[in-house]
Amino acid sequence: MAVDTLFSLVMFISTMVLNKDKNTLITATCSKTPNYPLCVATLQSDPRSSAAGADIETLGLVMVSAVKARATEVTQAIPPLKVAKPEWGQPLSQCYFYYDAVLRADVPEAEMALKRGVPKFAEAGMADAAVEAASCDAAFKDNGITESPLKDFNKNVVELSGVATSIIKMLL
Repeated sequence: MAVDTLFSLVMFISTMVLNKDKNTLITATCSKTPNYPLCVATLQSDPRSSAAGADIETLGLVMVSAVKARATEVTQAIPPLKVAKPEWGQPLSQCYFYYDAVLRADVPEAEMALKRGVPKFAEAGMADAAVEAASCDAAFKDNGITESPLKDFNKNVVELSGVATSIIKMLL
């Protein structure tokens, strides 16, 4: 019985030490990004960030996944908006095109580059994702609509991409 208790205690302490090391990696990494709270919240919400063997490359992949998830949400939000507001059809179509590029080109480029150890291409993919999101907002302004209905989505993608880019630059 005492051996079981001792084993459990050793396992608990080991887990605490490993979690502390992972939280240290997250906080140290996020402190070098433009949005510390967003970085920490995003990384802590994904189990890959605290898994054994997690490193900066893994944190970069987690951030790229977050960009992908948010871009997917935008593309899913666009068709109902087109139905509800047909007068927004042109800028919404442009936004769909921009986010489709994020999902079909920028995110896969970043994922592949990180997995292959070529972070400069991952950095380029995430930087381009931010440009695409900003272009979505501009599409509304260019069509005489003062505020994009996707403003919050776009802002979040720009911020997530900025954090991802900062983390990826740590690998250069």
